[in-house]
Amino acid sequence: MKIGFIGLGNLGQAICKRLSDVGETLIVYNRNKEKIENLPYEKVDTPRELLLKSDVIFMCLFDSDAVSHILSRENGLLCDEIKGKTIIDLTTNDYKDVLEFHDAINSMGGNYLENPVFGSVAPALKGELTVVSSGKEEIFKNVKPILEKIAKEIFYLPVPSSATKMKLINNLCLGSFMVTIAECTAMAESCDINKSKALEILGVGGGQSLVLKAKTQKLIDEDFSAHFSNNAINKDLHLLQNLAYELKKPLFSAAIPKELFSKMKMLGKGDEDFSSIYQLFKN
Repeated sequence: MKIGFIGLGNLGQAICKRLSDVGETLIVYNRNKEKIENLPYEKVDTPRELLLKSDVIFMCLFDSDAVSHILSRENGLLCDEIKGKTIIDLTTNDYKDVLEFHDAINSMGGNYLENPVFGSVAPALKGELTVVSSGKEEIFKNVKPILEKIAKEIFYLPVPSSATKMKLINNLCLGSFMVTIAECTAMAESCDINKSKALEILGVGGGQSLVLKAKTQKLIDEDFSAHFSNNAINKDLHLLQNLAYELKKPLFSAAIPKELFSKMKMLGKGDEDFSSIYQLFKN
């Protein structure tokens, strides 16, 4: 079975490589065609063409606006050809917009699975992502064998929008940990403690976390090529604050990390990996 894939940014390319490595045949669409011209996959010119050539299509886009464009643009996914096809949306969407995507696709006879991804490039390449799915249970069960090829941990939450809300909650941990680790690293350097040694000690001490394991080398090398960008974490924490406001709940620990990542965006560093927040504390 051929799998369609829309959105070949850093994460999208890593997931495509993983699927290809385990024997899946891919057909891809990316808005920026130059970015994918050297990739070894069959390429199409429109999202609609993917519907004609595949029964399951992944979307891995930046935000809900990008998803909406893919659905509603000329020769987009919202057309007669979507009937009976399954759309697996890996995007971290707005928790309200994702409800509209469920309704729009399902009402036209398609099957929408909300399926945000936890993890970035490194675990994606090894098939060790975490995914949380919301949508029709029978659709989830049908595509679970495909999800198992990209994810080590798979969870199902039946109520639409639940997976997206859980992803935003998870990213509060992610952003908060990254800010704390970055500040601890810079503080250790201010005490004339070698950065590599400080990170090694944090890694067996209070800093133990998947975040530290994933970002230690980036902090040492100060290589901030993006696996998960400042723009992305800033967007997600902003959406989480909107959710808290709607729930009439305070969200104390999200405020400072969100504003620090906003500062990175303001400094023109939005496209850097979110570990580059270290630069704020170092400088």
